[in-house]
Amino acid sequence: MPKASARHILVSTEEKCLELKSQIENGSDFAEVAKKYSSCPSGRNGGDLGSFSPGMMVKEFDAVVFSAPVNTVQGPVKTQFGYHLVEVTSRS
Repeated sequence: MPKASARHILVSTEEKCLELKSQIENGSDFAEVAKKYSSCPSGRNGGDLGSFSPGMMVKEFDAVVFSAPVNTVQGPVKTQFGYHLVEVTSRS
């Protein structure tokens, strides 16, 4: 069974998501941006979601986590919860 670890930032608008992605791409620390802006409780931990298997997250999230390159910020990813920036930190 594949497993992945990821971190994310959840915001309510695509515009905010793109703005934060730009900040990270220009050198801002992902974890610090997550702590400041993410509406998910994981934001307190720098957006860290820990390790999980396929099917444990919503399908749009899973699709990115189990296919995107590791250590590359992906998004915006739209789910029922809002807009996410996702970074896969490991996958096996």
